Amino acid sequence: MKAKCRVTIDFTDGKNAQKILKSIEQDNLGYVKTKVISNKIIAEIQTDSIPSMINTLDDYLACINVADKIVDKN
Repeated sequence: MKAKCRVTIDFTDGKNAQKILKSIEQDNLGYVKTKVISNKIIAEIQTDSIPSMINTLDDYLACINVADKIVDKN
C-alpha cells in the first residue's frame, strides 16, 4: 500500500521559511519534495507504507522544529 501526504507549515515570514528549508533539505533528498510559497513550506511525501509515512513525518517535523528554533535565535 502506498501512502501520500502533503504538509503545509506557516512561518512568520518568507525569509525564515527559506532558511529553514535550506537547512533541512539535504536530509530529505529522495523522501520529501518541498517548496516555499510566500511564508509557507509545502512538503509532499510519498512512501511505500503507512508505518513508513509515520516515521518520515516524525523525522521531517522534528527537523523542521529544530531548524525553526535555530532560525528564531538568530
